[in-house]
This record gives sequence, structure tokens and C-alpha cells, in this order.
Amino acid sequence: MRENVAFDAPVLSPDGSGGHEREWVKRYSCRAKFIYSRGSEAVSAARLEGRAIYKIKIRQCDASRVIKTDWRMRDTRRSETYNIREVDAITDPKWVYLTVESGVAQ
Repeated sequence: MRENVAFDAPVLSPDGSGGHEREWVKRYSCRAKFIYSRGSEAVSAARLEGRAIYKIKIRQCDASRVIKTDWRMRDTRRSETYNIREVDAITDPKWVYLTVESGVAQ
């Protein structure tokens, strides 16, 4: 686990004109392992469009089990932001696996 990541949840707040504005609030940070995705046609197509798809491995705990797909992940060392596409907290009792994607709108 060499990377430092933080997870932000969206919070809606009034914008003063009757609408809402989305803000990101940090909920959890931890160490992570980035696993480079390769091989599938979807991954290759994403790379051609300037998007990167990674599988992320983090330790399972109470805080990591509440991560949802509407949250975002930040690589705190490189200042990269990733959308969370998939959360797998069931397969392995020790780890939570995430599929994240960079280069797309939040």
C-alpha cells in the first residue's frame, strides 16, 4: 500500500437563489494500492479517449464499507480526482476493491 487516497461525499447546500449547489466533503482517507487495468476492449477505448481506469485495493473497515459510487476518490500525492464506478466490499473480508476512472466530468 504505497498510495494515499481520500474519499469525498457529495453534499447539497442551498445556493441562495432557490437551487442547490454540490460541494464535496472529505469522509475518509487511507493507504491504497493501484492496480492497472488492462486487456478489455472497454479499457482500451477509454484510454484512447484520455480516461484511465484503475482497480483500487483498500483495507476493509467501518469507514471503507460506506463508500458509494456517487462519491469521488482523490490521489492526495498527485492531486488526481477519480469517479468511483464500482465498489466491492463483499468478495474479500480483508479488502474493499474499487473501480475508478479519471478524465471524466464529476
